[in-house]
Amino acid sequence: MHKGQDAGKKSTSLDISKIHCNDDMSWIAHISTDAHIKVADEVWIAAVLLQQEHPQQDDFSIEDIVEYARRRNLTGVFRPGLYVHVVQHCVANRPPNPARYRMLIETSPGRRRLFRTGDAYDPRREGGKTTPASQDLPLAYVDLLKWYSDWAQRMASAAVDNDPLLSLQGSGRHLWSDEHADDYVRRLREGWE
Repeated sequence: MHKGQDAGKKSTSLDISKIHCNDDMSWIAHISTDAHIKVADEVWIAAVLLQQEHPQQDDFSIEDIVEYARRRNLTGVFRPGLYVHVVQHCVANRPPNPARYRMLIETSPGRRRLFRTGDAYDPRREGGKTTPASQDLPLAYVDLLKWYSDWAQRMASAAVDNDPLLSLQGSGRHLWSDEHADDYVRRLREGWE
């Protein structure tokens, strides 16, 4: 302790290597360390990295996500709460118990993928966190937020393009291409009583 420094006060310093410039030219000082990553954020990071490594895969087993997080060793220690976050706490379409996160979706029993806008979720999870806040992520993982945003947008567009019902749009157009729709319906109803 320096001379004159109060014994009860903590000194704070900022590591210049943790300063980051955002796309909008605002600056963020990242003071979180890997050891302070929230369990839910660790699950999200693991799921994003897993999806990046396996872009052709639609979803992953619970065990795949947990094992990937364990191998990545983001916090220096495997936290037992990680498993229950992948099974329940982070899963948007499961009842909140107690967490309301919407970071993952259960695609089938024992399978998960990243949540994206448009996914059905338990209404009691409305307003729940879908991604970590950038200031809660170590600097090395901040770019995952942009990757995730782009990925979610691409996947949502692909889901619409591949929807079997939406693909029928306009398929009956030829039935009344040479007559007005009202005339077509009137003709079909002729003779009804």
